[in-house]
Amino acid sequence: MSGKTRSPDQQRKIIHIDMDAFYASVEQRDFPHLKGKPIAVGGGENRGVTTTASYEARKFGVRSAMPGYKAKQLCPQLIFMPPRFDVYKQVSDQIRSVFRNYTDIIEPLSFDEAFLDVTENKKGEEIATYLAQAIKTEIKAVTELSCSAGVSYCKFLAKVASDMNKPDGLTVIKPHQAEAFLEELPISKFFGVGKVTGRKMAALGIEFGKDLKKWSRFDLVERFGKAGSFYYDIVRGIDERPVKAERVRKSLGVERTLDEDLAEMDDILPVLERLIDLFFKRLQKADNFGRTITLKLKTHEFQTLTRSQSRNYFVKDQNEIRTIAIQLLESNMEAFEKIRLIGLTASNLEDELEDDAQMAFDF
Repeated sequence: MSGKTRSPDQQRKIIHIDMDAFYASVEQRDFPHLKGKPIAVGGGENRGVTTTASYEARKFGVRSAMPGYKAKQLCPQLIFMPPRFDVYKQVSDQIRSVFRNYTDIIEPLSFDEAFLDVTENKKGEEIATYLAQAIKTEIKAVTELSCSAGVSYCKFLAKVASDMNKPDGLTVIKPHQAEAFLEELPISKFFGVGKVTGRKMAALGIEFGKDLKKWSRFDLVERFGKAGSFYYDIVRGIDERPVKAERVRKSLGVERTLDEDLAEMDDILPVLERLIDLFFKRLQKADNFGRTITLKLKTHEFQTLTRSQSRNYFVKDQNEIRTIAIQLLESNMEAFEKIRLIGLTASNLEDELEDDAQMAFDF
């Protein structure tokens, strides 16, 4: 069973499942006239940004977190669909149920992706590739949607592998293949290396894994902070992070990883405003509010900053949440140069949760 403990000398078997253009694919499934057409889920061409673009739209350069007007310029025939998060959550629950047929060690990253540790699994299957294919097939049967899977011995390589052959891909990176694979992998494909860091590395002559591998841990830390140590390890295929199974949490939150690092208040505020709306809807849907509101920022150097304000009552007013969030941001603008992630969390809740309560949105 999946609850068994891995022996020290046992190689982990990890699968990363990533749904293909999830929100857009759900819309095309539910509205057949959209199949084969370029669509974007989001606020429309006059305001807001895209959350997900179908593969037909991506051919024109339309991407997530792109302003609607720019997406329309790139693809004049683009069809905008308003997001239906309640539907996406229902489909996500179906996918999660499929995962539980194979293992209980599941770490969701968002509605549409998760890590699974299948070292010990409910099927008694030793070959993780077979399990990944079975999961893909079952998800297709249950939801009519395709996903891509990455299989490896660590989370980093499984995540990279799942993105190699999208859509509907299955990529396996075995331990003996890891070193050569990572040496030839472009830095832009390294999960955790954003555009800004990628440009900084390129300026240092680091374009592929083999270039990164030439640098000492000390030099990487000196130039990239704590993230430098992470880069040093992953280019050597070293990633001991376990898959963290769902557990009881005492907070509710949403967060967003940015496509580009942001530095100016004028650029960050629109993102925060959208996040506040999603955050409040999340709290309303859960019918669960907290006394403490926390703003989470992750810098371009992967340092995490958290700042909080607490009340002696449950904060249930969206305007009050907005005021707190903006105050926390304004008072900490000097604490970072640029940010790559922003999040909001409510804690000291009315009710404790028995589910993964942190959601990641790509709007």
